[in-house]
Amino acid sequence: MLDERKAVVLGALIEEYIRRGEPVSSTAVLEVSGLNVSPATIRNDLAYLEREGFAIQPHTSAGRVPSAQGYRWYVANSEGAALRAPTRVKIHEFFSTVQMELGRLLKATSDLVADVTSYPAIITGPGLRGETVRGVHLVQLGARSLLVVLVTDEGRVTQEVIHLSAEVQDRFVDEAALALSKLVVGIKIDEVDVTELAPDAPDLVKEMVRESVGVLSRSQESTRELYIGGTSRMASIWEDLRSVHRVLEVLEREAMVLSMVTSHEPGTLIQIGEEIPVEGASDLAVVSASYDLGNKPGGSVGVLGPMRMDYKRTISVVEEVRDNLADRLGS
Repeated sequence: MLDERKAVVLGALIEEYIRRGEPVSSTAVLEVSGLNVSPATIRNDLAYLEREGFAIQPHTSAGRVPSAQGYRWYVANSEGAALRAPTRVKIHEFFSTVQMELGRLLKATSDLVADVTSYPAIITGPGLRGETVRGVHLVQLGARSLLVVLVTDEGRVTQEVIHLSAEVQDRFVDEAALALSKLVVGIKIDEVDVTELAPDAPDLVKEMVRESVGVLSRSQESTRELYIGGTSRMASIWEDLRSVHRVLEVLEREAMVLSMVTSHEPGTLIQIGEEIPVEGASDLAVVSASYDLGNKPGGSVGVLGPMRMDYKRTISVVEEVRDNLADRLGS
């Protein structure tokens, strides 16, 4: 735990580094902290913060910069910044006036978040979790392969090829399709229970049904729409082109991006440095928040930025957009 003065010193260090992007001297910390203490006291406090892992001194003669531990403390002990009126109005007007189908709306939302925060934005749409199966079809493609076609009550279609351990006869496909329909049609995707399959069914029929239910399970996340906005701004955020290329490589991998912003927990998720579950993100930070659509899971609103991002404002923007998007899609 930090005492009150050291907490003020750390907060001043972090906010000044976020603003300037270069190591902060003890003199600068004293000026912005408002503390009525001597320069020596500030130097001692900064040395303490460095020893305890909250700050780093890149070079002997340089000032200090926050560490990932320092940012984590800052996020945990800071309140979100109130958005300025023009920013709030811009967000509200966007959602109150835009009339688009889902995909275009999510893409436009990613551009909005990137424009407001100046960081790359990540928006995911609803997966199939919580939707009800309206129809499921099996189409034989080869001696040991089937195409599973799933249709939900929202009219969304997903399909996947499954491969079986033995050659399939038409009568087994028909029997599996009938058993599968009885098992899943009219049931929410995430509530399908394969144990209700008749125990006396042929082994190959059981295999086809189990593999098809696996398609349903995987479709809950694989069908998420993913939109990334603001990548053209990255050169102004990361002056080192190698960093830009590295971040672009991360953003080009859909599974990695989804893992960064997808959370089934309520509230806002802040991941800093090595907390991000992907390689090459040790100096990055992600702020994301999930939204629900009434009684069904929705998607996520997220921002990817450097570790020295403006956390207070970014959190407020993400939460404001999350709430507006949920209202817009749920209406």
